[in-house]
Amino acid sequence: MATQATSSSPSSTSSSSSSSSCPRWKCHVFLNFCGVDTRKNFTDHLYIALKQKGIITFWDDEKLERGKYISPELLKAIEESKYAIIVLSTNYASSRWCLTELAKNFECMKKAKLTILPVFYHVDPSDVRNREALLLKPLQNMRKIPELTHKMCKCGKLL
Repeated sequence: MATQATSSSPSSTSSSSSSSSCPRWKCHVFLNFCGVDTRKNFTDHLYIALKQKGIITFWDDEKLERGKYISPELLKAIEESKYAIIVLSTNYASSRWCLTELAKNFECMKKAKLTILPVFYHVDPSDVRNREALLLKPLQNMRKIPELTHKMCKCGKLL
């Protein structure tokens, strides 16, 4: 299961006009993070702070089984979010889930529907930008997803 914090007065960023080009956001923020690195500390505090401010935030539930494929619900949550906060941490690039979510974030960003906000948690942004220690070894093991190397570099360049 995934968790979505809702505010007492859910606000939609779409206007009341009949234009179909205005998307209706179900979440303000989608949190993309490596649970082993940040769930019990940084991301947990961030989630609580966003929730307290009434910001509708989606993050994956800790009870999701490791190693299983990402549910369509999780990918749909990215599509239905206005912002994605990507918490890049030491083990981020080792997580197939994180990288799959990252690819979906960039896909939605290309469609001008999503703004990506990278956060570097105990990681040097130049490592991400230059594909060094943080990324190179794990990504070499994930050759089945070649576009992710490029997307991680793009994430590093968002600074």
